[in-house]
Amino acid sequence: MALIKSISGIRGTIGGSAGENLTPIEITSFAASYAAFIKKKSKKATIIIGRDGRGTGETIKNIVINTLIMSGLDVVDLDLSTTPTVEMIVILEKAQGGIIISASHNPMNWNALKLLNDKGEFLDKEDGDDLIRAITEQDFSFVSYLEQGSISYIKNAMERHVGSILSLDVLDINLIKSQKFKVIVDPVNSTGALALPLLLEALDCQYQMINEEIDGVFNHNAEPKPEHLTELCEIVKRENADIGIAVDPDVDRLAFVDEKGEFIGEEYTIVLAADFILSKQSGNTVSNLSSSRALRDLTHSHGGTYKASAVGEVNVVKEMKNTNAVIGGEGNGGVIYPGLHYGRDGLLGVAFALNHIAEKKQPLSVIKSSYSNYTIVKDKINLPPELDVDNLIKLLESQFSEEETNTLDGLKIDFEDGWVHLRKSNTEPIIRVYAESTNKSRAEELAKRIKNKALCLI
Repeated sequence: MALIKSISGIRGTIGGSAGENLTPIEITSFAASYAAFIKKKSKKATIIIGRDGRGTGETIKNIVINTLIMSGLDVVDLDLSTTPTVEMIVILEKAQGGIIISASHNPMNWNALKLLNDKGEFLDKEDGDDLIRAITEQDFSFVSYLEQGSISYIKNAMERHVGSILSLDVLDINLIKSQKFKVIVDPVNSTGALALPLLLEALDCQYQMINEEIDGVFNHNAEPKPEHLTELCEIVKRENADIGIAVDPDVDRLAFVDEKGEFIGEEYTIVLAADFILSKQSGNTVSNLSSSRALRDLTHSHGGTYKASAVGEVNVVKEMKNTNAVIGGEGNGGVIYPGLHYGRDGLLGVAFALNHIAEKKQPLSVIKSSYSNYTIVKDKINLPPELDVDNLIKLLESQFSEEETNTLDGLKIDFEDGWVHLRKSNTEPIIRVYAESTNKSRAEELAKRIKNKALCLI
């Protein structure tokens, strides 16, 4: 059982003791602290609320909404929604903030509150630290019965989100429609089952859904990795589809399967989207330290500059603004396009991919083969509660002083033929160990080498 507080929100396992898990006590105090944070910036405020399809979402949503109302804030309830949809509605409604009730890729026994500012973006470090302090010090209060907030509802939020995507000048909607793409979709029993059909129907795609029932149960692990998407790969191949689409429960992560039924890797979602955008406008790109070198290579081939940020959407967004990047994202399948909003958006990534395939007049497998060929392997180290992670990172860095190292976020070690990145997770009690090279065996060798070094030092 676990409870994790960070600047991006609070995340934990459901049930158990207060202070150790995500219980009504944590949900209420976190929502009340967020309300106090918002009220410092605006006396009268409206907060947009949405949730993914996991079974505990509605109960948690009701606790959050009632806490905000009793804190004097107005609430707009989207109910079942996606993270990028909530972000877009914050912008479109000119709201003062938003909360997404979703633990993203975590298993069904987890849930979370993901917090947004008035720009529909995740809180930066300064605001997040202020919020954590408020929670720690219980620095919040509730209003009298005369000052209670109100609740209202938006029923067409996803339609408005899709409409915003379709109105982008960069997209050739008629070209996409002319292709009559055949698409297989796996939304892992969550809100992608509601949002993706709206987009695909608007683009005149023929589509088939699998795992589309939103009944609080995920039919497979929610993270869009190849080992979890074997059914999708088989159906794409069997049905002679043009593309397979997989999203996580809140639709901010996206992965593709090509027309041969081959998983092309989350890392190449942002590469595909960036190739589409950079073919239309020159500029810079950003991804995080744990993302593939393939985006760097692609950006350089288009004459742009690539920068790597610390891991985390808020860090990618900050670096994108610093470098005036035309597109960015994360290697976990996240696409961020400033022309729409500064947030990872799976629906947007689908539109970009379909447009790019249509323009290239090539199947997805051929397009993918034109990019630098790297393989990333992902491992982890379970954390003993007493471990000093910062000291472990320092010890590891000293072990590899002859290599190029980066300590912006954990430790990244660059070798001539690959890299390894170790960092403490913000969402689980683990150290993530990512490694990349030009072939899987070498990436696994690098990951194992560094992991074993770390284990010896623990």
